[in-house]
Formats: sequence, structure tokens, C-alpha cells
Amino acid sequence: MDTPVPPSKTSREGPRDRPVPDAGSEDFLVHRELLFSIVYNMLGTVADTEDVVQETWLSWAAVQDKEIAHPRAYLVRIAVNHALTQMRRARRSRESYIGPWLPEPVLTGPDTPDTAIRTESVSLAMLVVLETLTPLQRAVFVLREAFAYDHGEIAAILGRSPAAVRQLAHRAKERVEARRPRYDLDRGTQRIVTERFLDAAIGGDLDALMDVLAPEVVMWSDGGGKRRAALRVIEGREKVARLVAAVSAQLPTFSVRLVRINGDPGAVLFIGGTLYAAAVFDPAPGGERVRGIYGLINPDKLERLAEAVHPPAERLAP
Repeated sequence: MDTPVPPSKTSREGPRDRPVPDAGSEDFLVHRELLFSIVYNMLGTVADTEDVVQETWLSWAAVQDKEIAHPRAYLVRIAVNHALTQMRRARRSRESYIGPWLPEPVLTGPDTPDTAIRTESVSLAMLVVLETLTPLQRAVFVLREAFAYDHGEIAAILGRSPAAVRQLAHRAKERVEARRPRYDLDRGTQRIVTERFLDAAIGGDLDALMDVLAPEVVMWSDGGGKRRAALRVIEGREKVARLVAAVSAQLPTFSVRLVRINGDPGAVLFIGGTLYAAAVFDPAPGGERVRGIYGLINPDKLERLAEAVHPPAERLAP
């Protein structure tokens, strides 16, 4: 897993946007990118992750005069426990969220600009599945499956027994695999099916959309009440195809750029030079059809992508 660059300083005001101090403990600065990646995969939002990393710094600064034998383990324990607290707060607030909630997308890949977050994070589709876990199950799953911590290390981080951690890990893995069975698919194949879907959607070709969508396809659209979006998850090939064709027909002139989002091929859509939407298309096993569409149009969740990605020269019309 690539190491992510921590969030850059922004011009917005407020505690969540304060950068972690550049001057401070060398141990913290060495490990803060790891902390960011772990916490983001637990929370699914960059803003909340920045808050937790800041809180971790403050907790660390308070004990810098003490001798810490294993700084990395100590920092991860602080960050994970702060993240668990934030996760419980966030879940309560999401009860009033308008429409489906999706994680905040992050731009990834070797060509990612410095203004973005370079992290080989868990895929957007997997982050959606992780939302079904309890906070403790998610913490254990992320530490175990994404960062290869053993049960004893996780037990020390969470203050639980190794036996309890094994049980949490088993239940989390069972729930994840029931919702998202594992299969290998190279990114080249993922990109091909993404391009096929975009060609059909941009052309408003209903037959082509029906051909590229899996029968069990599910479509999420997260507008957060800020932009018009479906207020529930849409299921089934015919419903999704008709909705995509209708939306495409209603859009003004737009442009599309292919990017990597959370490690997978995705696309961003610009209207009038403004980033309007981002989407990831989850292929079905075999890679010939799309089984999941994750569309983000909530402008609050697109701010960082907008800073990092610029519209292509060519413009398209539906």
C-alpha cells in the first residue's frame, strides 16, 4: 500500500482545517502519513480524518516530555481510539443526512498532483461495505486486512484481549465477504468497462447501457441535499439505465476526465469549467459489466478533487 501525503493546508477557516504543526516531534512527523491512511479508511471522510490527526498531534504533544518506547505503536493507538470516537459521532449525525451517504473520494495514482491526497486507500465500493460494520469491527478489519496488523497488536491498540479481537475480525470478514466476495480484476479491465459505460451514458444509448450494466447493478448518488440526486439507492439494470439516460439528456454541455479514485478507475464531470460530479464504476466478476455505480455530486465532498483536477480541453454534449 502506497503511503499517503497528509492533507495540505487550505484557506478555509475553522479547527478542522488547521494543519498539523510542521515544528514538533520528529516521531510524529515520520508517522503522520500512516496515521492519516489508517484513519481515513476507518472514517471515509478527509475532513474528519484531518480532525483526528490534529487531535492525535495534540495528545502526542502533551506527552513528548515522557519516554515512549515505541512511538509508532503509541501514535497508532491514539489515532485509532480518537477515530472510534469520531466514528460514533459521525454515525449519529448521518441519521439526518439527505439521501444515500457515500465516502469522500480521494484522487490516487502516480500522477496525482501535490494538492491531492496520494493514498492507495480501500476502494470506494469497499468503504461503502465497511459502513455496515460496527465501529470496532471496522477498526479491526482495517488494521488487519489493509495494514496487516496481527491480532495481538490490534488487541494492544484497542485495549481488548486477542481472543476478542479474533472474534471481531472473524465477524467483520464474514460480513464483508457476504456483501462483497473477493475476486481479482486488473485495472486495465476496470478501465475498459468504465470507458464502455461512459460512452453509452454520454450518448444516451439505452441499449448500450443495458448491455454494459449487470442485471443486479446498484446505483448510489450522493447529493447530500446540496444538489439534486436520487433519495434512495437504485437497483436493477432497467431502472439504472433509464435514470442514467435521462440525466445525461438533461445535462448541458459538459466534459469528462478519467482519473483514479481510491485506487480504481473513475471519472469526473465538469460543467462550465466547474467540477460537478465524480463517479466510480465497480465491475462485476469477469469485468465485462458494471455492477455498482457510486456517484458523488455533493459539492462539499468534491472540494479536494476540484483543487487537484482540471477540465480537459475537449467538451462533450449529451
